[in-house]
Amino acid sequence: MPPSPTGPADADTYVAVCDHTHLFPGARCRVRGLPDPRAFAARPTPIDVDVRFSDGVIADARLSTHGPGDPVLLVAPYTTGAGTSIGGRGWVVRGTAVAGDEVELILGAAAPA
Repeated sequence: MPPSPTGPADADTYVAVCDHTHLFPGARCRVRGLPDPRAFAARPTPIDVDVRFSDGVIADARLSTHGPGDPVLLVAPYTTGAGTSIGGRGWVVRGTAVAGDEVELILGAAAPA
């Protein structure tokens, strides 16, 4: 069953709003509903995410913090509202910023496969 367009698929999944129809180096997504945004921005932990794109499409994702490098946002394949298929891909999170009660993920390059 696809995630609800009005909220996360379940209680342990957070919504990340992106201002574009796809991700790219430099894109930003704002994670909503985290219990302690400042602590999360300082030290991200693994979470499940519903990435909500500007065309209303939602893609399943996971923020992974395993390994010695920066966190990686792993996004499942999805199709944009215009019908373009986007394959699953990981994006290195090169930075975080607190924006009110949200945490902005600032994406860097695609993660190595």
